[in-house]
Amino acid sequence: MTQRNAEERPGIAAAIVVHEGRVLMVRRRVSEGQLSWQFPAGEVEPGEAREDAAVRETQEETGLTVKAVRLLGERVHPATGRLMSYTACEVIGGHAHVADTDELAELAWVAHAEIAHYVPYGLFEPVQKHLDAALRR
Repeated sequence: MTQRNAEERPGIAAAIVVHEGRVLMVRRRVSEGQLSWQFPAGEVEPGEAREDAAVRETQEETGLTVKAVRLLGERVHPATGRLMSYTACEVIGGHAHVADTDELAELAWVAHAEIAHYVPYGLFEPVQKHLDAALRR
């Protein structure tokens, strides 16, 4: 897929939620190729900021209330061709559970040492650097 095609489709906003030494990951009911476990994410709605979309999608999918801390970066995802943005978020309330049973099969709080098991193909470098710093405290 070309850069132009990626820009014509709505972007996808992902939330990188770190809490109590673990990162929140979700497993979609329908995987995109080898992309089974990933971060809470969804399409950015017209007029919506990427960071706001990450917060909204986390609430809709997991029931967790988070706030955006900072945008970590964006790229055209090499496997899906979608424009992706990644926002570091912190928990401000709620309890994580599978709130959107149509979208998600399960979720997990993943320790730093376990990330490669859930995402064997590696993470976007700015996300990996953020998790290296946040989870090794």
